[in-house]
Amino acid sequence: MQKTSARLLSLLSLLQARRDWPGAVLAERLDVSPRTLRRDVDRLRELGYPVRAVMGPDGGYRLDAGTQLPPLLFDDEQAVALAVALRTAAATGAGIEDGAARALATLRQVMPTRLRHRIDALQVTSVARSAPRPEPQADTGVLMALSGAVQAREVLRFDHTPAHPVDSADTVPEAVPPPRRVEPHHLVARGGRWYLVAWDLDREDWRVFRADRITPRTPTGPRFTPRELPGEDVAAFLTGRFRGSDGSADWPCRGTVVLHLPASAVSPHAADGTVEELGPDRCRLTTGSWSWPSLAAAFCLYDTDIEVVGPPALKEAFAGLADRCAGAAAERSRPR
Repeated sequence: MQKTSARLLSLLSLLQARRDWPGAVLAERLDVSPRTLRRDVDRLRELGYPVRAVMGPDGGYRLDAGTQLPPLLFDDEQAVALAVALRTAAATGAGIEDGAARALATLRQVMPTRLRHRIDALQVTSVARSAPRPEPQADTGVLMALSGAVQAREVLRFDHTPAHPVDSADTVPEAVPPPRRVEPHHLVARGGRWYLVAWDLDREDWRVFRADRITPRTPTGPRFTPRELPGEDVAAFLTGRFRGSDGSADWPCRGTVVLHLPASAVSPHAADGTVEELGPDRCRLTTGSWSWPSLAAAFCLYDTDIEVVGPPALKEAFAGLADRCAGAAAERSRPR
Protein backbone atom coordinates (compact mmCIF):
# COMPACT_ATOMS: atom_id res chain seq x y z
CA MET A 1 0.00 0.00 0.00
CA GLN A 2 1.22 3.54 -0.80
CA LYS A 3 2.06 5.96 1.98
CA THR A 4 -0.80 8.22 3.03
CA SER A 5 0.57 11.35 1.31
CA ALA A 6 1.19 9.55 -1.99
CA ARG A 7 -2.20 7.85 -1.77
CA LEU A 8 -3.95 11.20 -1.24
CA LEU A 9 -2.27 12.62 -4.34
CA SER A 10 -3.35 9.59 -6.37
CA LEU A 11 -6.91 9.93 -5.06
CA LEU A 12 -7.00 13.64 -5.90
CA SER A 13 -5.69 12.96 -9.40
CA LEU A 14 -8.44 10.41 -10.01
CA LEU A 15 -11.16 12.71 -8.69
CA GLN A 16 -9.99 15.53 -10.98
CA ALA A 17 -9.99 13.28 -14.04
CA ARG A 18 -13.60 12.10 -13.85
CA ARG A 19 -16.84 13.58 -12.51
CA ASP A 20 -18.26 10.60 -10.61
CA TRP A 21 -16.37 7.64 -9.16
CA PRO A 22 -18.07 4.59 -7.62
CA GLY A 23 -16.51 3.94 -4.22
CA ALA A 24 -15.68 0.32 -5.03
CA VAL A 25 -13.87 1.34 -8.24
CA LEU A 26 -11.84 4.01 -6.44
CA ALA A 27 -10.85 1.59 -3.69
CA GLU A 28 -9.78 -0.96 -6.28
CA ARG A 29 -7.74 1.60 -8.26
CA LEU A 30 -5.94 2.69 -5.08
CA ASP A 31 -5.65 -0.88 -3.75
CA VAL A 32 -7.19 0.06 -0.39
CA SER A 33 -10.21 -1.01 1.63
CA PRO A 34 -13.49 1.00 1.55
CA ARG A 35 -12.77 2.11 5.12
CA THR A 36 -9.33 3.48 4.17
CA LEU A 37 -10.89 5.24 1.19
CA ARG A 38 -13.42 6.98 3.44
CA ARG A 39 -10.61 8.15 5.71
CA ASP A 40 -8.63 9.50 2.76
CA VAL A 41 -11.69 11.36 1.49
CA ASP A 42 -12.08 12.94 4.93
CA ARG A 43 -8.43 14.04 4.84
CA LEU A 44 -8.96 15.74 1.47
CA ARG A 45 -11.99 17.54 2.87
CA GLU A 46 -9.88 18.78 5.78
CA LEU A 47 -7.39 20.18 3.23
CA GLY A 48 -10.16 22.18 1.56
CA TYR A 49 -11.17 19.89 -1.31
CA PRO A 50 -14.99 19.72 -1.62
CA VAL A 51 -15.40 15.96 -2.08
CA ARG A 52 -19.09 15.08 -2.02
CA ALA A 53 -20.56 11.65 -1.44
CA VAL A 54 -22.80 10.48 -4.28
CA MET A 55 -25.82 8.45 -3.24
CA GLY A 56 -26.97 5.47 -5.28
CA PRO A 57 -26.76 1.70 -5.62
CA ASP A 58 -22.98 1.79 -5.97
CA GLY A 59 -22.27 4.86 -3.87
CA GLY A 60 -19.32 7.04 -4.78
CA TYR A 61 -17.57 10.38 -4.68
CA ARG A 62 -17.43 13.58 -6.71
CA LEU A 63 -15.04 16.56 -6.56
CA ASP A 64 -17.27 19.66 -6.58
CA ALA A 65 -16.40 23.29 -7.09
CA GLY A 66 -15.65 25.06 -3.81
CA THR A 67 -15.78 28.58 -2.44
CA GLN A 68 -11.99 28.93 -2.73
CA LEU A 69 -9.32 27.49 -4.98
CA PRO A 70 -7.49 24.65 -3.22
CA PRO A 71 -4.11 23.32 -4.35
CA LEU A 72 -4.38 21.63 -7.75
CA LEU A 73 -2.63 18.56 -9.06
CA PHE A 74 -1.35 18.40 -12.64
CA ASP A 75 0.41 15.61 -14.45
CA ASP A 76 3.55 16.41 -16.46
CA GLU A 77 1.75 17.00 -19.77
CA GLN A 78 -0.85 19.27 -18.16
CA ALA A 79 1.81 21.32 -16.38
CA VAL A 80 3.84 21.84 -19.57
CA ALA A 81 0.71 22.70 -21.61
CA LEU A 82 -0.37 25.24 -18.99
CA ALA A 83 3.06 26.85 -18.92
CA VAL A 84 3.14 27.17 -22.73
CA ALA A 85 -0.35 28.72 -22.71
CA LEU A 86 0.69 31.24 -20.06
CA ARG A 87 3.82 32.19 -22.02
CA THR A 88 1.73 32.99 -25.11
CA ALA A 89 -1.04 34.83 -23.22
CA ALA A 90 0.22 38.22 -24.40
CA ALA A 91 -1.03 37.48 -27.93
CA THR A 92 -4.63 36.80 -26.87
CA GLY A 93 -5.71 40.44 -26.72
CA ALA A 94 -7.43 39.87 -23.38
CA GLY A 95 -5.19 42.16 -21.31
CA ILE A 96 -4.02 39.39 -18.98
CA GLU A 97 -0.25 39.66 -19.45
CA ASP A 98 0.54 40.57 -15.83
CA GLY A 99 -1.75 37.90 -14.40
CA ALA A 100 -0.34 35.29 -16.77
CA ALA A 101 3.24 36.19 -15.83
CA ARG A 102 2.48 35.88 -12.10
CA ALA A 103 0.65 32.59 -12.64
CA LEU A 104 3.59 31.21 -14.63
CA ALA A 105 6.02 32.25 -11.88
CA THR A 106 3.84 30.51 -9.27
CA LEU A 107 3.57 27.37 -11.40
CA ARG A 108 7.30 27.28 -12.11
CA GLN A 109 8.15 27.62 -8.41
CA VAL A 110 6.36 24.41 -7.48
CA MET A 111 7.38 22.40 -10.56
CA PRO A 112 9.71 19.43 -10.22
CA THR A 113 13.22 20.12 -11.46
CA ARG A 114 12.77 17.93 -14.54
CA LEU A 115 9.75 19.99 -15.68
CA ARG A 116 11.31 23.32 -14.74
CA HIS A 117 14.22 22.60 -17.07
CA ARG A 118 11.79 21.81 -19.91
CA ILE A 119 9.88 25.05 -19.37
CA ASP A 120 13.03 27.17 -19.06
CA ALA A 121 14.32 25.71 -22.32
CA LEU A 122 11.16 26.84 -24.09
CA GLN A 123 11.64 30.55 -24.70
CA VAL A 124 8.60 31.96 -26.50
CA THR A 125 8.15 35.56 -27.58
CA SER A 126 4.57 36.52 -28.39
CA VAL A 127 4.43 39.19 -31.09
CA ALA A 128 1.11 40.86 -31.75
CA ARG A 129 -0.06 41.64 -35.27
CA SER A 130 1.73 44.69 -36.63
CA ALA A 131 -0.33 47.84 -36.53
CA PRO A 132 0.30 51.59 -36.84
CA ARG A 133 -0.63 51.98 -33.14
CA PRO A 134 -0.96 49.58 -30.20
CA GLU A 135 -3.95 47.27 -30.38
CA PRO A 136 -6.59 47.98 -27.71
CA GLN A 137 -7.00 45.25 -25.14
CA ALA A 138 -10.36 43.82 -24.12
CA ASP A 139 -11.13 44.11 -20.43
CA THR A 140 -11.33 40.73 -18.74
CA GLY A 141 -14.43 41.83 -16.82
CA VAL A 142 -16.16 42.66 -20.10
CA LEU A 143 -15.17 39.30 -21.57
CA MET A 144 -16.61 37.51 -18.54
CA ALA A 145 -19.86 39.50 -18.80
CA LEU A 146 -20.22 38.75 -22.51
CA SER A 147 -19.43 35.07 -22.02
CA GLY A 148 -21.95 34.87 -19.18
CA ALA A 149 -24.70 36.35 -21.35
CA VAL A 150 -23.87 33.91 -24.15
CA GLN A 151 -24.03 30.94 -21.81
CA ALA A 152 -27.22 32.12 -20.09
CA ARG A 153 -28.86 33.02 -23.43
CA GLU A 154 -29.97 36.39 -22.07
CA VAL A 155 -30.54 39.57 -24.06
CA LEU A 156 -27.57 41.89 -23.58
CA ARG A 157 -27.63 45.69 -23.43
CA PHE A 158 -24.42 47.65 -23.92
CA ASP A 159 -22.95 50.97 -25.03
CA HIS A 160 -20.79 50.68 -28.14
CA THR A 161 -17.95 53.08 -28.94
CA PRO A 162 -17.80 53.83 -32.68
CA ALA A 163 -14.66 53.04 -34.63
CA HIS A 164 -14.01 56.72 -35.44
CA PRO A 165 -15.59 58.92 -32.75
CA VAL A 166 -15.98 62.62 -33.53
CA ASP A 167 -13.42 64.69 -31.63
CA SER A 168 -13.87 68.39 -32.30
CA ALA A 169 -14.66 71.35 -30.06
CA ASP A 170 -16.69 72.94 -32.85
CA THR A 171 -18.98 69.97 -33.27
CA VAL A 172 -22.45 70.33 -31.80
CA PRO A 173 -22.95 67.49 -29.28
CA GLU A 174 -25.46 64.93 -30.45
CA ALA A 175 -27.89 63.04 -28.28
CA VAL A 176 -26.40 60.01 -26.56
CA PRO A 177 -27.36 56.97 -28.64
CA PRO A 178 -29.50 54.36 -26.91
CA PRO A 179 -27.77 51.15 -25.82
CA ARG A 180 -27.59 48.30 -28.30
CA ARG A 181 -29.89 45.37 -27.60
CA VAL A 182 -28.65 42.03 -28.90
CA GLU A 183 -29.03 38.31 -28.53
CA PRO A 184 -25.40 37.23 -27.91
CA HIS A 185 -24.43 33.98 -29.61
CA HIS A 186 -20.65 33.61 -29.68
CA LEU A 187 -17.59 35.23 -28.10
CA VAL A 188 -14.73 34.73 -30.57
CA ALA A 189 -10.98 35.41 -30.46
CA ARG A 190 -9.47 36.25 -33.84
CA GLY A 191 -6.11 37.80 -34.69
CA GLY A 192 -5.42 39.03 -31.16
CA ARG A 193 -8.87 40.64 -30.77
CA TRP A 194 -12.14 39.52 -29.20
CA TYR A 195 -15.49 39.81 -30.98
CA LEU A 196 -19.11 39.30 -30.02
CA VAL A 197 -21.30 37.71 -32.69
CA ALA A 198 -24.92 38.63 -31.97
CA TRP A 199 -28.38 39.20 -33.44
CA ASP A 200 -29.16 42.93 -33.22
CA LEU A 201 -32.79 43.23 -32.09
CA ASP A 202 -33.24 46.82 -33.30
CA ARG A 203 -31.62 46.33 -36.70
CA GLU A 204 -32.97 42.81 -37.14
CA ASP A 205 -29.71 41.47 -38.52
CA TRP A 206 -26.51 39.73 -37.46
CA ARG A 207 -23.73 42.00 -36.21
CA VAL A 208 -20.10 41.57 -35.12
CA PHE A 209 -18.91 43.86 -32.29
CA ARG A 210 -15.38 44.36 -31.02
CA ALA A 211 -15.27 43.52 -27.33
CA ASP A 212 -12.87 46.38 -26.50
CA ARG A 213 -15.57 48.86 -27.64
CA ILE A 214 -18.34 47.32 -25.53
CA THR A 215 -19.49 48.62 -22.14
CA PRO A 216 -22.14 46.20 -20.82
CA ARG A 217 -25.18 47.48 -18.95
CA THR A 218 -26.96 45.70 -16.14
CA PRO A 219 -29.18 43.93 -15.66
CA THR A 220 -29.34 41.64 -18.66
CA GLY A 221 -32.64 41.13 -20.44
CA PRO A 222 -34.95 38.14 -20.80
CA ARG A 223 -33.83 34.72 -21.99
CA PHE A 224 -34.11 33.93 -25.70
CA THR A 225 -34.13 30.93 -27.98
CA PRO A 226 -30.93 31.05 -30.11
CA ARG A 227 -31.40 31.74 -33.80
CA GLU A 228 -29.62 29.68 -36.43
CA LEU A 229 -26.38 31.35 -37.46
CA PRO A 230 -25.99 31.66 -41.27
CA GLY A 231 -23.84 28.79 -42.46
CA GLU A 232 -24.10 27.12 -39.04
CA ASP A 233 -20.39 27.73 -38.48
CA VAL A 234 -19.19 30.76 -36.52
CA ALA A 235 -15.67 30.64 -38.01
CA ALA A 236 -16.94 30.72 -41.60
CA PHE A 237 -19.52 33.38 -40.74
CA LEU A 238 -16.95 35.65 -39.11
CA THR A 239 -14.48 35.18 -41.97
CA GLY A 240 -17.20 36.09 -44.44
CA ARG A 241 -18.07 39.25 -42.56
CA PHE A 242 -14.45 40.34 -42.42
CA ARG A 243 -14.15 39.78 -46.15
CA GLY A 244 -17.03 42.15 -46.72
CA SER A 245 -19.33 39.53 -48.21
CA ASP A 246 -22.97 38.92 -47.40
CA GLY A 247 -22.15 36.24 -44.86
CA SER A 248 -20.63 33.58 -47.11
CA ALA A 249 -17.10 32.49 -46.36
CA ASP A 250 -15.68 33.06 -49.86
CA TRP A 251 -13.71 35.98 -51.22
CA PRO A 252 -15.41 38.35 -53.68
CA CYS A 253 -12.73 37.47 -56.25
CA ARG A 254 -11.17 34.04 -56.63
CA GLY A 255 -8.80 32.80 -59.32
CA THR A 256 -6.36 30.06 -60.26
CA VAL A 257 -2.82 30.18 -61.62
CA VAL A 258 0.05 27.77 -62.24
CA LEU A 259 3.27 28.77 -60.51
CA HIS A 260 6.69 27.50 -61.57
CA LEU A 261 7.55 26.52 -58.02
CA PRO A 262 7.26 23.27 -56.07
CA ALA A 263 4.12 22.92 -53.99
CA SER A 264 6.22 22.63 -50.83
CA ALA A 265 7.57 26.16 -51.41
CA VAL A 266 4.12 27.69 -52.00
CA SER A 267 2.03 25.97 -49.31
CA PRO A 268 3.53 27.78 -46.28
CA HIS A 269 2.52 31.14 -47.80
CA ALA A 270 -0.84 30.22 -49.33
CA ALA A 271 -2.96 31.02 -46.22
CA ASP A 272 -6.46 29.74 -47.04
CA GLY A 273 -5.57 29.00 -50.67
CA THR A 274 -5.50 25.54 -52.24
CA VAL A 275 -2.18 24.23 -53.60
CA GLU A 276 -2.04 21.26 -55.99
CA GLU A 277 1.26 19.67 -57.00
CA LEU A 278 1.71 19.36 -60.78
CA GLY A 279 5.33 18.24 -60.82
CA PRO A 280 8.64 18.77 -59.05
CA ASP A 281 8.74 22.47 -60.04
CA ARG A 282 5.13 23.37 -60.83
CA CYS A 283 1.94 23.70 -58.80
CA ARG A 284 -1.59 25.06 -59.17
CA LEU A 285 -2.70 27.72 -56.67
CA THR A 286 -6.31 28.80 -56.14
CA THR A 287 -7.02 31.64 -53.76
CA GLY A 288 -9.02 34.84 -53.38
CA SER A 289 -8.85 38.51 -52.51
CA TRP A 290 -10.90 41.70 -52.27
CA SER A 291 -10.43 42.67 -55.93
CA TRP A 292 -8.97 41.29 -59.14
CA PRO A 293 -5.96 43.68 -59.17
CA SER A 294 -5.10 42.80 -55.57
CA LEU A 295 -5.40 39.10 -56.42
CA ALA A 296 -3.07 39.48 -59.40
CA ALA A 297 -0.59 41.38 -57.23
CA ALA A 298 -0.75 38.63 -54.59
CA PHE A 299 0.20 36.00 -57.18
CA CYS A 300 3.14 38.17 -58.29
CA LEU A 301 4.58 38.05 -54.78
CA TYR A 302 5.80 34.50 -55.46
CA ASP A 303 8.44 35.96 -57.83
CA THR A 304 8.23 33.25 -60.47
CA ASP A 305 6.71 32.61 -63.89
CA ILE A 306 2.90 32.55 -63.80
CA GLU A 307 0.36 30.89 -66.07
CA VAL A 308 -3.16 32.23 -65.60
CA VAL A 309 -5.80 29.50 -65.58
CA GLY A 310 -8.78 31.77 -65.01
CA PRO A 311 -11.19 33.40 -64.85
CA PRO A 312 -10.89 36.01 -67.64
CA ALA A 313 -11.21 38.85 -65.10
CA LEU A 314 -7.95 37.70 -63.54
CA LYS A 315 -6.16 37.86 -66.92
CA GLU A 316 -7.47 41.40 -67.42
CA ALA A 317 -6.22 42.33 -63.95
CA PHE A 318 -2.73 41.01 -64.81
CA ALA A 319 -2.76 43.11 -68.00
CA GLY A 320 -3.73 46.22 -66.05
CA LEU A 321 -1.10 45.52 -63.43
CA ALA A 322 1.55 45.07 -66.12
CA ASP A 323 0.65 48.47 -67.62
CA ARG A 324 0.92 50.15 -64.23
CA CYS A 325 4.27 48.51 -63.51
CA ALA A 326 5.59 49.46 -66.95
CA GLY A 327 4.44 53.04 -66.41
CA ALA A 328 6.13 53.15 -63.01
CA ALA A 329 9.38 51.83 -64.49
CA ALA A 330 9.26 54.39 -67.34
CA GLU A 331 8.60 57.23 -64.89
CA ARG A 332 11.63 56.21 -62.85
CA SER A 333 13.89 56.15 -65.91
CA ARG A 334 12.99 59.73 -66.92
CA PRO A 335 15.49 62.46 -65.97
CA ARG A 336 14.34 64.75 -63.13
